[in-house]
Amino acid sequence: MRKLKDSRRAEIADAALLVAAEQGIKAVSMRTVAARIGLTPMALYGYFRNKDELLDAVIGRMLADVSRPAAGLGWRETLLYLAAEVRSVARRYPSVFPLLFTRPAVSPSAIMIIDLVFDAVLRAGVEPAQVPRMERMLSTFILGFATSEVGGRFSEGSLDTRSRRAQIAPHLLPGHQLLAEHLDAPVDWDAECQADLDDFLDVVAALAARGGGRRGPVAEP
Repeated sequence: MRKLKDSRRAEIADAALLVAAEQGIKAVSMRTVAARIGLTPMALYGYFRNKDELLDAVIGRMLADVSRPAAGLGWRETLLYLAAEVRSVARRYPSVFPLLFTRPAVSPSAIMIIDLVFDAVLRAGVEPAQVPRMERMLSTFILGFATSEVGGRFSEGSLDTRSRRAQIAPHLLPGHQLLAEHLDAPVDWDAECQADLDDFLDVVAALAARGGGRRGPVAEP
């Protein structure tokens, strides 16, 4: 009976994810999801107590697409791999991905990803008390970067700094004027994300090296 219920919950979560992917998060309701799989809205309450539980399941189903890194990867390679996987999921579910900023990480899929980050940062040699902070820093960056990519913040229009700064007298924007040639240059988002991640990994390594780690870094394979 438990296996049957779990299977039905998974089916409902899949349906909710499809509704969200096709119509947006606001379209997800007990009624729309029930209609998707031929149930009455009341029937769904036997599997999810409310919409919040259903949305948590949607997040879990989406993050289930993040594959685990191969065994034997070093801590740096593990974190780079997970970041790439998360960006890939964002591109697959652009209308659903921002939900990660409004819901706690309570699904098994989310918890397992966080644990992989914990393990990698511990293997870097960071003091255990500092590991949760490092995980939050990395998660906040990669979720924000991926959301900006798929949500339009990094669109061509957002890069047109010349027309934006033209709205304000040049002497009021000294920073913009000094950086104009750099601000107007095209951006390779993959390269920028890689550079940002490399900087973060250097922070992790530095934290371990300056006494943030009791054990010292674990030897990379």
